[in-house]
Amino acid sequence: MSDFQAARTHMIDCQLRPNEVNDERIIQAINSIPRENFVPKSKRAIAYVDEDLEVVKGRYLMEPVIFARLLVVANIQPTDLVLDVGCVTGYSTAVMAALADAVVAVEQDEKLASMAEEKLSGLEIMNVAVVTGTLSEGVAKQGPYDVIFIEGAVEDVPSKLVKQLKEGGRLVCVKMFGGVGRGHVIEMKNGEPAVRNLFDANVQQLPGFSLKKEFVF
Repeated sequence: MSDFQAARTHMIDCQLRPNEVNDERIIQAINSIPRENFVPKSKRAIAYVDEDLEVVKGRYLMEPVIFARLLVVANIQPTDLVLDVGCVTGYSTAVMAALADAVVAVEQDEKLASMAEEKLSGLEIMNVAVVTGTLSEGVAKQGPYDVIFIEGAVEDVPSKLVKQLKEGGRLVCVKMFGGVGRGHVIEMKNGEPAVRNLFDANVQQLPGFSLKKEFVF
């Protein structure tokens, strides 16, 4: 067993399973993707630590436990179309591609988008499309989606993204409430979004999802 495979197994057994991640499809998907491939070479040795990992300035891979717990909530099915918002280098896209029928990944940084395409292609993951665009806009022309996954904490979930959900679709993210993050799911029910707040989840914020400041006169 390689050092990285051993680290991946340790992450699953010591980080994920003790934190309510026991869906075997999710465990197998995470176990099948070499997380170390999606971080800079200088950080490969710490690819499996349970913290957000900065891959370029200001952009992070979400910590494994929070990422996996959000996947449990998302409940991605083999027939689902998924939108991955802020895919960074493509790790989250790769994992979700192992669970879904297809994944559309949107990334606003052209270099990151190119890197994601290269890394996904290198692993022969073919049921994905990487799109360069504004994260908060989503990719409406490829939707609607069964699942929308936002890769980072947000203060606001734009209505434009919510409207890209199919009936019964789920949007999952970490939403900030007064500086405190919570796992957050929006499910489309009878054409209306139903909101639930879940577990504590403090991860790095994703740019472009701040609440608009209100002027006080």
